[in-house]
Amino acid sequence: MKMFVEPADIYLYMDIVDFRKSINGLIVVVEQDMKLNPFRDALFVFCNKKRDKVKILYWDKTGFALWYKRLGATRSRFVYC
Repeated sequence: MKMFVEPADIYLYMDIVDFRKSINGLIVVVEQDMKLNPFRDALFVFCNKKRDKVKILYWDKTGFALWYKRLGATRSRFVYC
């Protein structure tokens, strides 16, 4: 993934997230559920209930950025161990 930042860490939120949440809602998840500082040099990765969409939140020193990816039409799913 080509980005404007080189994150030191990547955090995967293991529970599902309501994808109506945007930056502010996901910051609350990072702070309250994950107990992490959203301003750290890291990517925070979230998936929806069907695991066919991914959101990535990060701080790029000038503001928060949110990437959204809908996985391919071949019924691919976001799978993690």
